[in-house]
Amino acid sequence: MVAEIVCVGTELLLGDIVNTNAQHISKELAHIGIDLYYQTVVGDNKERVWNVLDTALKRADLIIMTGGLGPTKDDLTKEVAASFFGKKLVFHEQTYEHVRKRLESYGISEMTESQKKQALVPEGALIVTNPAGLAPGIIMAQGDKAIVMLPGPPKEMKAVLSECCHLFINRLSDQVFVSINIKCKGPDELPLKEIGEAPVADLLGDILDNENPTVATYAKEDGVLIRVTASGKTREEALTAMQPVVTKTATKTVKKAAKKDIKIKAFVEYYGKQVEEKDIIARVKKAWTRSGKKVGDIKEMDLYIKPEENAVYYVINGTETGAVEFE
Repeated sequence: MVAEIVCVGTELLLGDIVNTNAQHISKELAHIGIDLYYQTVVGDNKERVWNVLDTALKRADLIIMTGGLGPTKDDLTKEVAASFFGKKLVFHEQTYEHVRKRLESYGISEMTESQKKQALVPEGALIVTNPAGLAPGIIMAQGDKAIVMLPGPPKEMKAVLSECCHLFINRLSDQVFVSINIKCKGPDELPLKEIGEAPVADLLGDILDNENPTVATYAKEDGVLIRVTASGKTREEALTAMQPVVTKTATKTVKKAAKKDIKIKAFVEYYGKQVEEKDIIARVKKAWTRSGKKVGDIKEMDLYIKPEENAVYYVINGTETGAVEFE
């Protein structure tokens, strides 16, 4: 299953607003296990929206569109999508009542003709009520192609997308994606000629040509990030597929760093007694498991050493807190 995102709105092209919708939808599709190869932004122009939709449907199975579902004349998304599938717009009583009640909650007792427009939907479409606004989500399917239309405001888009995933999108995928990030040392630790994106890519060599799992490098301010992503029918299958590649990738980068690094042991002194850093971590893990939790659940660990209290305070995964004492 291949998807494509089409965001409609001249304000996006003018830079008036940031396109956070595409980012959110991309993450949701990756989580579900649906491939995404293209994103397109197009202005509020009927002909251009038609052309973009035509191109998208030739290379993708599922098109997710945002924006252009409002009451004004330049809101053209559902009109273009309906005509593309040879459908006409029909009155939808449930949407009309939803819009009317929503407007009444805003203190508006009479609907304008423009507002009534939001109750017109493509015939035969699955309509998803918008819990955060007026314009509903719309799902159209024809043959092996489908179009999902979402409102443009991010809060509304997220709410409607969640329901569309539950009703329709989730069942389109027969795979899951799993990613593991490997963080390289930053420019404050080693020179860029050794740990910049190009040297790291050269170091990885043909690993970057892998298809499943895929391996890619990303330049970050605090150092290069290597992302390994695998797909499988289950999370366990994807993890199994990526394991040898993760090991190979890590081994290549570690060997490179080891040639330049000095091995260091970190100690903390408690009233004349030295405790090695690894022992502190071991004690924190022991305290964590004593509460019935698993070491494998630890994704992040922050340690706050208090020599005057003869203790180490910890924060695990950003929320779980505790402390361990040393004799």
